[in-house]
Amino acid sequence: MIAIVNIQGQQFKVKQGQEIFVHRLKEDEGSSVSFDEVLLSGTTVGTPTISGASVKATVLEHVQGDKVIVFKKKRRKGYRVKNGHRQAFSKIKIDSING
Repeated sequence: MIAIVNIQGQQFKVKQGQEIFVHRLKEDEGSSVSFDEVLLSGTTVGTPTISGASVKATVLEHVQGDKVIVFKKKRRKGYRVKNGHRQAFSKIKIDSING
């Protein structure tokens, strides 16, 4: 079964057994988490969400993404700024889709 679920403001198309990266969750590694904002489940479309539907997942690990270089420059002015950024992610595994 396929579902579209809203996790921290982002929509993900998920199916059972899939592993995805989402923005860092507060839960510890190995803990179970449930998402109640299910927008689509199988052939049922929510308006805007499906009442009673949920997606259960397990937090596998917390990781950081690849470094993104932010480089700003204004030509002929001598202005150059170089910054880096690594986004914090949580890797989760979808255990079950109810609804």
